[in-house]
Amino acid sequence: MLAIEVSAGIGAVIVDAAAAAGVPGAELERRTGFASSWADDPDARIPLEMETALWEEAARATRDGAFGLHAAERLRPGVFDVLDYVVRAAPTVRASWERLARYNRLVHDDAVFTIGERPGGVVRIEHTLSRLGAVQSRHASEFTLASLVVVGSQMSGAPLAPTAVELLHAPPDAAARAEHLRLFGVTPRYGTAVNALEVPGDVAARPVASADPLLSRIVVRHADALLAERPSAAETAAGKVRRILTGLLGDNETGASLGAVSARLHMSERSLQRRLADEGVTFDALLDELRRELALRYLADEKVAIAEIAYLLGYSEPSAFHRAFKRWTGKTPAEARQRRPPDGAG
Repeated sequence: MLAIEVSAGIGAVIVDAAAAAGVPGAELERRTGFASSWADDPDARIPLEMETALWEEAARATRDGAFGLHAAERLRPGVFDVLDYVVRAAPTVRASWERLARYNRLVHDDAVFTIGERPGGVVRIEHTLSRLGAVQSRHASEFTLASLVVVGSQMSGAPLAPTAVELLHAPPDAAARAEHLRLFGVTPRYGTAVNALEVPGDVAARPVASADPLLSRIVVRHADALLAERPSAAETAAGKVRRILTGLLGDNETGASLGAVSARLHMSERSLQRRLADEGVTFDALLDELRRELALRYLADEKVAIAEIAYLLGYSEPSAFHRAFKRWTGKTPAEARQRRPPDGAG
């Protein structure tokens, strides 16, 4: 499988934010193998593993549990080159998100943004990694959602004020949670299936005061040309199945089925099974693995009842979830929740 790479500019953002917090850039570069000079080339890429190491080492060295949020607050126009300009030249906040979804591959091989609507006209943007097994630092996830708020506020000239924020990682320590509340204005829900942000429809429709239609056409053409030069996204069949299953879980026990997923992919069940077999996985194994991962995330949020977790995972009866969880971990869900270390421990 092809390695996941991201723009070296992301690494430079991390190093600059750490330097602003008192950690010399040379020290962070020595510990991770990154060189800020790479960012001088807008086409330079680094492995996802190096980006993750940069986030983790920067947060550790600065002793900042909300390092991703604070790095996002330092964002200014042009940091991410063409992507930044094409997003900021959009006519509305929602249009900027739609451009982000289209052109984000200019800076990240694997990150996917999805924009949709919830009841009441609420606009929701989700952020995921598409490939099976791909993970990123929680600071990267927090930086991404915080940057939507920071940049959206800068463009529209008023606080973005999301109505809901979801983060797929477990709750951080109390100090970091307080920073989340300060920046987002709402307490995030932790341990969710995806990273997501929701804003009222009228907020998403806010015009961008500095939008320039002529400049917009120029940067969009340039971004289209650069995107055409990028290698095609190499999402595996397993990655597609996993992404679709994440959305289907919770409908009912048969909602997240092989038939439902193959229909979404416009292929027969047999063809999908062959594709997965070629990648060394099975549908049942993918579903089981996803349920296990989500179960652990949901259990980290004590506000989510265990019976509700069973429903969210697509089980028709809590007893079926209990049996599966015991098979995965050797413990019941209640035992696993009780044995979680106190917040901030370990």
